[in-house]
Amino acid sequence: MPSFGTVIFDCDSTLSFIEGVEELSGPRQEEVARLTALAMDGGVPLEEVYGRRLELVRPSRDDVQRLGARYIETLVPGAAEVVAGLRAAGVEVRIVSGGLKDAVTLLAKHLGVAPSHVAAVQLEFAPDGSYLDFDRASPLTRAGGKQQVIRAWSPRLPTPVMLVGDGATDLEARGEVDAFVAFTGVVDRPRVRDAADAVVHGPSLLPVLELAGVAAGPSGTPASPPQAARPTAGPPRQRPTKKDS
Repeated sequence: MPSFGTVIFDCDSTLSFIEGVEELSGPRQEEVARLTALAMDGGVPLEEVYGRRLELVRPSRDDVQRLGARYIETLVPGAAEVVAGLRAAGVEVRIVSGGLKDAVTLLAKHLGVAPSHVAAVQLEFAPDGSYLDFDRASPLTRAGGKQQVIRAWSPRLPTPVMLVGDGATDLEARGEVDAFVAFTGVVDRPRVRDAADAVVHGPSLLPVLELAGVAAGPSGTPASPPQAARPTAGPPRQRPTKKDS
């Protein structure tokens, strides 16, 4: 019997090796990567860099479709097996990301996760497919956004809930879940790692299966040994009554 009813994953540097906006940044990659690192390490609030990065990149509709394909090509080892194993065990899987929604949704579909279980940032395009803007109302473009999204989801989530991610924006949501697992297989952020309930050092995500109380992958192969103490759900949290927005 799984120990968790829901497992929520970050996308960039967790399910996939890449950081999506950096992947599209071309000659501005160094500058965009610097801004990403500042926000993900907790050096500046996300809202200080989110719009700046997109203005540097200005991704077209075609760029975003290509990014979705790149996410699939650069899946972290064990990501597909973990998602399949969780779903086979009856665990609900969701994805919450500050990434670009159309690209993240392509990855989710590849993994068997319903688009309705994905939260990410929608872009706006001109009729010719060129970049116009991003959804400035999305909470995922600012600090505390993932916390807000998970809080809105919360009344509908099977409990207990685990969140797996790599960055400061994931750590911010720790109070909305029963266990936060830091994945350091792509980027090791000490502030995030040290505050997590458990750490998967990578390079594979397979230990998440055991942390979630799912003893084996979809093929019956045992999961890799956990690289951190298994988190326990603890007493039930006070669940908000607010409905999804």
